[in-house]
Amino acid sequence: MDQDTKQVATKQLEIEGMHCASCVQAVEKSLKNLDGVGNASVNLATESATVEFDPSQVDVERLRKAVSDAGYEASERGRSTTLRIDGMHCASCVAAVEKSLKTVPGVKTASVNLATESATVSYDDGSVAVDDLSAAVDRAGYQVVSESEAAARDMDAELEKDEAKISDARRRMWTAWGVTIPIILWMLPEMIAGYMFLGEIGHSLGMLLLGAAAVFIPGFPTIRSAWKSATHLAPNMDVLIAMGTIASLATGVVAVLHSFGLAPSFASFAGVAGMIMAFHLTGRYIETKAKGRASQAIKQLLTLEAKEATVIRDGEEVTVPVSSLQIDDVMVVRPGEKVPTDGVVVSGESSLDESLATGESMPVDKKEGDEVIGATMNQQGMIRVRATRVGSDTFLSQVIRMVEEAQGSKIPIQALADRITGIFVPIIIALAAATLGAWLLFPEFFGGIAAAAGQFLPWVNPGMGAGALALYATIAVLVIACPCALGLATPTALMVGSGMGAQNGVLIRKGAAIQTLKDVTTIVLDKTGTITEGKPRVTEVIAAADTAGDGRVAGGAGAADPDSAATGSAAREVLAAAAAAELGSEHPLGRAVVAHAREEGIEVAEARGFEAVTGHGIRANVAGSQIMVGSVELLADSEIELSEALAGRKQTLEAEAKTVMVVTRDGAALGLVAVADTVKSDSLEAVAALRKLGFETAMITGDNERTARAIADQVGIDRVLAEVLPDRKAAEVRRLQDEGRMVAMVGDGINDAPALTQADVGIAIGTGTDVAIESGDIVLVKGDLSAVVRAVKLSRATFTKIRQNLFWAFFYNVVMIPLAVIGVMHPVLAEIAMAFSSINVVTNSRRLQKADISPAA
Repeated sequence: MDQDTKQVATKQLEIEGMHCASCVQAVEKSLKNLDGVGNASVNLATESATVEFDPSQVDVERLRKAVSDAGYEASERGRSTTLRIDGMHCASCVAAVEKSLKTVPGVKTASVNLATESATVSYDDGSVAVDDLSAAVDRAGYQVVSESEAAARDMDAELEKDEAKISDARRRMWTAWGVTIPIILWMLPEMIAGYMFLGEIGHSLGMLLLGAAAVFIPGFPTIRSAWKSATHLAPNMDVLIAMGTIASLATGVVAVLHSFGLAPSFASFAGVAGMIMAFHLTGRYIETKAKGRASQAIKQLLTLEAKEATVIRDGEEVTVPVSSLQIDDVMVVRPGEKVPTDGVVVSGESSLDESLATGESMPVDKKEGDEVIGATMNQQGMIRVRATRVGSDTFLSQVIRMVEEAQGSKIPIQALADRITGIFVPIIIALAAATLGAWLLFPEFFGGIAAAAGQFLPWVNPGMGAGALALYATIAVLVIACPCALGLATPTALMVGSGMGAQNGVLIRKGAAIQTLKDVTTIVLDKTGTITEGKPRVTEVIAAADTAGDGRVAGGAGAADPDSAATGSAAREVLAAAAAAELGSEHPLGRAVVAHAREEGIEVAEARGFEAVTGHGIRANVAGSQIMVGSVELLADSEIELSEALAGRKQTLEAEAKTVMVVTRDGAALGLVAVADTVKSDSLEAVAALRKLGFETAMITGDNERTARAIADQVGIDRVLAEVLPDRKAAEVRRLQDEGRMVAMVGDGINDAPALTQADVGIAIGTGTDVAIESGDIVLVKGDLSAVVRAVKLSRATFTKIRQNLFWAFFYNVVMIPLAVIGVMHPVLAEIAMAFSSINVVTNSRRLQKADISPAA
């Protein structure tokens, strides 16, 4: 083929198993060796490969095989979308929709959530369209609600939709009771005194008409749902209710015909049909209302968004909708107003309430150059903010998206429930048929049970006749079985738990982490930025002239408060000299010295003749004096010696994991400046809390053993993994796993990405407004270690609720269905029990909101 006409296709593949640059090279080499591949670019950070190839020579399957031959796994890079689905009522509906979606070629995973009434579908990009997914949902008998992302984010629309659902459920419930209460009142005289109001014909006809009105008017959506799911061969719970109520109505038809002498005598359950539907719709109403409350957290997040922003346009202040903001717009935010979108302060100072992001109630001071989060409340001064993120890229949008993804995910413990619910309704229909057959084939055996039960259960009437008793038990079996509770057990707890997490600065990205975290034995903490602040700060400044006494200058030995450093005049002189010399330095330690001098109000002088001595320090001329700042090796080169007192102080500080720089002037030691990556204020308490929760704690760092041990001792860490280079952290995590430990890794979402991915649970520290960290199973908005404690407590509390919900859902069905089979459950009581089981699961999940996940608890 001519070079100019050769076809070129581009495909992105997801690569699993890569941990280092060597992995990248191996995959690239294997792909490029294929005939027809023009270029292959592999990215370790995104774990993906972009391949340009001639589709006439090589196909995607051969690309996958090339990656497999290199020792890794490849799949087509996919897309994910969330569909809103209308018409689902139970776990069987969920199973039917999932099954239909998974039959679409190119769909990788489909997770349907009953609580949020949504489906999260992952599929191969380019091979599946959203219309294909909608068609699959339609084939299952349900409908995709079409709405734009903007509409989905409109809080007023969300609230209106929820209120409309609750209002519709309430209306249907009261309509059903409006018909059913007269049925009950009409039945009472017959039950108490044997008196039939309007005679046998009037009574039978009245029961049939009222029962049918309750079933087919307020209960019509249930009947319609049952018909749709049955005709699509995916029966749901509504099929069971429809079969039970229609069978009951059928007995009413027989009773009416008997009144005219056209049919044999048969007990009428037509009134019972109305009661079953009334209790069913009551349960549906309470469930709908409770589900709305369970999802309050994400709706509260939506209400936090500002609606308008004041921006500077052509030198004037203009009020515009937040939706029209653009990057680099300068916004004016006055006290009492919300920051419209994420940005950076360009002028002014204030305190902001960031509790929506971190869960912390204390205001955070902001000045020029600081990042601010959209929707946070400005409390004091007026500030001007330059917009850096707008629309779906903002912090709040990322949080909402992650919460929705977590609510749509599934956890391992749910697998058994999913398998059962997929076949639940057909099994119950078969069991109901078997119950009817058994009662008809063995009337004496079951009649004896009914006679015995009738002595202490007033609703059991052995005198109804074998056929009536058989149908009585069959209807009870149909209406008592409840897949709803099984379907709601996990999603409602996940919904509440993930919402609570978002309100407390803990974002659960993957629901499975909730279950895995309960089995974790070791928590590995990256030192820099997790246990420590992640940036060097001056902790002590010690003047040689002041070491003749006890040496406790500028806060004394071990002082961790940098604000106390350089308080003496001699110490200020040391700091001024060091800062002037370091002014031209780009080294982080040098910048820390200059920054601290300025914080202390010292005017930093200009230096001349700046010279960096690699690995040892710097030299510079300041106000005519030769200043040196650096290590003892730098002093040795110039034959400068430290006094015994100063050398002793240096040794003490180094034992505390601090970097000590010696400052000299004109060949004489002037003093010491100690710099350290200071431990975060809450690290000690957080590590103690983690140990109290039963975890072994480990710290991983590139520092030497002595420095690492000093930091570990300060905060009470059990185990130190020192001198570990960044690309070896994942290997260290794997080594701990090989020792039989379940490991959670806490670290930076970028530098520690391979280790976070390798760990059983990856807990990533968010950076400012960016929380979209793919490598973390859990993302902490605020970098404080106490957030890890909150994450652990939240995960344990959520999993406990899931386990409780699943237990009660299984227990209910295991106990109640056999009671219905032997005829001791009245169909109405069976329906009440069924409705209660679903309500119990939802309300139990809501109790999770009362869990105390504070680090101090």
